[in-house]
Amino acid sequence: MSKGFVHVYTGNGKGKTTAALGLSLRAVCAGKKVFFGQFVKGMTYSELKAVDFLPNFVMEQFGRASFIHGEPDEEDIKAAKKGLEKLKKVLTEGNYDLVVMDEVNIALYFKLLTPSEVVEAVNNRAEHVEVVLTGRYAPEEIIELADLVTEMKEIKHYYQKGINARKGIEF
Repeated sequence: MSKGFVHVYTGNGKGKTTAALGLSLRAVCAGKKVFFGQFVKGMTYSELKAVDFLPNFVMEQFGRASFIHGEPDEEDIKAAKKGLEKLKKVLTEGNYDLVVMDEVNIALYFKLLTPSEVVEAVNNRAEHVEVVLTGRYAPEEIIELADLVTEMKEIKHYYQKGINARKGIEF
């Protein structure tokens, strides 16, 4: 088996989760197994339905059905810690070829987790496991960990015109 690399998709632009989903789709279609863990998400996003149609694709959410506004509460912290424990197990067991830690950078930004916890989890993975970490505000420790970093930069967005998130496009 070949060595797995670490990808980071960060920045203030749209498309970080979408890019991770695209890579996941490519991996599953190539016969690989994917685990997609979503931090700070608990709502029913459209991509959750894809799991029913894709073999070897597992998706779990570790968050509440609402966004964090202001200070996170104990429920947010518990959900993130539960997610990290699950991801540690998934990463070390090596049963998946691609492991996505979606919005983990947001969990770090809100101090639900520490960068050292995430770095340790990724560094202790089975050697062949490819890892993707997404979310705005990737801290320097995560950038240093990565083999590939892509920054999505917002140049123009229809949200600025008052357009709300649309089902099937943004969620």
